[in-house]
Amino acid sequence: MTEPSYLAAVRESYDTVATAYVERVKDPAELDPLSRGMLAAFAELVRTARRGPVADLGCGPGKVTAHLAGLGVSAFGIDVSPKMVELARKAYPDLRFTVGSMTALELGNDELGGILAYYSTHHTPPELLPVVFAEFHRALAPGGHLLLVGFVGDDELLRPTRAYGGHPVSYVSHLLPPDRLAELLDRAGLDVTARLVQAPDEGVKRTVASFVARKPE
Repeated sequence: MTEPSYLAAVRESYDTVATAYVERVKDPAELDPLSRGMLAAFAELVRTARRGPVADLGCGPGKVTAHLAGLGVSAFGIDVSPKMVELARKAYPDLRFTVGSMTALELGNDELGGILAYYSTHHTPPELLPVVFAEFHRALAPGGHLLLVGFVGDDELLRPTRAYGGHPVSYVSHLLPPDRLAELLDRAGLDVTARLVQAPDEGVKRTVASFVARKPE
């Protein structure tokens, strides 16, 4: 499969900001109670279902992957940025991290008990989200769970030129309405079982939506 063109911008941008990203992004233990609660609920779901390991897709420097492992989940990370993967391996040498893309996962069918996509799908052009969600469905075992978390909006398109301390970036962010994301998950064969929409507050400038979905048995 030919790599989608937008991935080059995502890879280059996150390679550039990787070190600053680690310094500026909160550890999961410092997140707000609802965000921590969603991660804890997801961990309990996949532990109870016992369908296989969890892939943290778009894992960045591995902070959330390690958090899941601390919650008793067998977790590993995949990220398109080699620099991010390098930092994750150094920080968490007991966990597995590999370079890869969620548009073409190097995983077998029905291999995973869970998928975490934590603020990692918003750089995907909307027309390619069905490809990504189809990969999620393919890789999940029947009865496996997905937790998808990210910023949402009214079809907003963001084109920042600098981020994470002023470093240059060239990626684009697509903020879609929550209902559309839920519909795309449903079309991919993933049953949305829970949805949480968090309004902006003092610490977060944009609305965040979390979806728990399950692959039917």
